[in-house]
Amino acid sequence: MMQFLLKNIKLGRWSVPLPVFLWFLLAMLAAIAEISRGHAAINNYDIFAGVFEHTIARKNLYLPYPAEYVDTNHYGPVFSILIAPFALLPDYLGCFLWCVANAVVLFYAIRQLNIARSQQLLILCIGLVEMMTAIHNVQFNPMLTGWILLSYVMVEKEKDFWAALFIVAGFFVKIYGIAGIAFFWFSRHKTKFILSGIFWSVVLFCLPMLISSPAFIIQSYKDWIHALVEKNAQNIDAEDANLMQDISVMGMIRRIGNVAQLKNYFITVPAAILYALPFLRVSQYKNQAFRMSYLALALIGVVIFSSSAESSTFVLAVTGIAVWYVIQPQPRKKWENILLFFVIILTSFSATDLFPPYVRENFIYPYSLKALPCFTAWCVIIYQLLFRDFNKAIPSPGLPPAQ
Repeated sequence: MMQFLLKNIKLGRWSVPLPVFLWFLLAMLAAIAEISRGHAAINNYDIFAGVFEHTIARKNLYLPYPAEYVDTNHYGPVFSILIAPFALLPDYLGCFLWCVANAVVLFYAIRQLNIARSQQLLILCIGLVEMMTAIHNVQFNPMLTGWILLSYVMVEKEKDFWAALFIVAGFFVKIYGIAGIAFFWFSRHKTKFILSGIFWSVVLFCLPMLISSPAFIIQSYKDWIHALVEKNAQNIDAEDANLMQDISVMGMIRRIGNVAQLKNYFITVPAAILYALPFLRVSQYKNQAFRMSYLALALIGVVIFSSSAESSTFVLAVTGIAVWYVIQPQPRKKWENILLFFVIILTSFSATDLFPPYVRENFIYPYSLKALPCFTAWCVIIYQLLFRDFNKAIPSPGLPPAQ
């Protein structure tokens, strides 16, 4: 495996590690494949570009516009600023660069993690299929994954001002970004962290007003909340024929157990309590393996406990599992390898043409089984965070000693 990870591809005068070469090659091929099929295949990008255009025109951001695209927008008003540089370009060029930008941001964030180069490359390999799935859907999720990683990295580097930016930006664009708030507990400058969060909240709340008006943007935030509430109600409707939403722990229970009326809070409240308990182990904070385990937990949990989770969202969860896997002490235990294999096969490959269509259509989609391996990994990490003494455990090669 290490020989594969460290193998280089010659590109003229440059030498590029094979995983890096594959990361960008497959991201570009995925983008080109969708663009070549016309606007119907890049409908998500049309929605994204529409956020910018409708903000300028002061048209409701959350109404359907069937003449422009299918479905509706569910991203916050500040997304109009993020997508603007791409929306100003011709559609296909803007879409291609948007897809590449998502791959670049996630790649850059992984490279910033304070682990060995081989560990970073292994994360790229594990997350490759999910990154491609997100790119095929022209989604924002790889970039969001990168932002959550960077919020962790900035806390580690004691750059809390920038950590707060990535957390607030992720939250204001797509609620999932709030996962980064967990890293507050690892900050050495908590007051600065809080004040920075307030600063960026004000800035990003007001930023889209530069291309619209204060009244329109304030109303848009109200419309956004209403749209998210409606979307959640649609997602948890177990009788809805759309099986591409609610790929979550709650979705599994609703669909496998035929418990259509199961409320999310019956699952999310116990999960939140379990998520919070390890923060009581303050003596473990000094160990990077403990902190990175929380990073992994945050990336997984924000997906599998969301009724809005869909296939392309799992780039967050699988990246989290990859982070957890690479920091395990070597030699890795057999069950750790089996769990990773379980994730790769049932979570990552189940959404591709490499997976038997009959199984995908009759079992994976109807019962939200894509979430099962990730939930299993989440439970393992929770157990480790609660009971493992990270200060006594043999550190993974590539991790710095506890500080």
